[in-house]
Amino acid sequence: MYSQITPHRAERVDLPGRYGPVAALRAPAVGDALKATVLLVPGYTGSKEDFAPMLDGIADAGFEVVAIDLPGQYESPGPDTEAEYRPAGLGASLAELVEKLAAEGRRVLLLGHSYGGLVARAAVLAGAPIAGLTLLSSGPSELPAGERRTALDIGEQIIATQGVEGTHKLQELRSAANPKYAEQPEELKEFLKTRWLASPAVGFIGMGNGLRHEPDLVAKLGRTLRAKGTPALVVCGDLDDAWSPASQRDMAERLDADFAVIPGAAHSPNVEAPMELLATLLPTWRAWLR
Repeated sequence: MYSQITPHRAERVDLPGRYGPVAALRAPAVGDALKATVLLVPGYTGSKEDFAPMLDGIADAGFEVVAIDLPGQYESPGPDTEAEYRPAGLGASLAELVEKLAAEGRRVLLLGHSYGGLVARAAVLAGAPIAGLTLLSSGPSELPAGERRTALDIGEQIIATQGVEGTHKLQELRSAANPKYAEQPEELKEFLKTRWLASPAVGFIGMGNGLRHEPDLVAKLGRTLRAKGTPALVVCGDLDDAWSPASQRDMAERLDADFAVIPGAAHSPNVEAPMELLATLLPTWRAWLR
């Protein structure tokens, strides 16, 4: 069973960031003929470990791989104000990181998962010099109505009165309703708890508001990608319960991007079906670099 504690060869490193060191997992490419870095950006409540099942596969395919904690997530310090956690604020800091990686002489392929997808597109709009953009399980605008949106709204009320600890209790109750939760090893449960409690309340509030209020910027992103000749891919699980696969397909069409669906995966194919996801990503990325 894949999870955020899947073993890998990546090294825990700190990268320079606007708000302090950006915590990352970094692995060199095997062979390195492609001279490219894949930069992986996690979603709301996530971290670099969300990509643990994919790291070795990406490195073995000839790409350097870097997975990060966004500012204010887990081991990365973040800003003090809620507004800076919106996609535009985090996107500006992500664009700075992309520029630093590109300055090393490597082409950067940017992938954003869920909220990380909204941040990644903001980075592109802020001028991040990328060679390709992948939006994974991410949508065109705010999180639509549904169970996840309801949990987000309830969580905001709880964090205001009970802090991060209160929202963690809510998350545990939500997870307990999932039969697969009982199958999780205790080590994974402890990691998820530690990660959650390490993230600041202002970050949860700011990113949560970003998920509630982000406008549709697909047309603007499409114009930017086309102007720079930057290829894009939208990919999701066929059981995604955040943004529907249909809405993500529509976004891909509006971006003139490729679109792919991972059968049997829900909102996190990077953990739920990493090998199937890599089978889609790696050939696409190689084609972009020709």
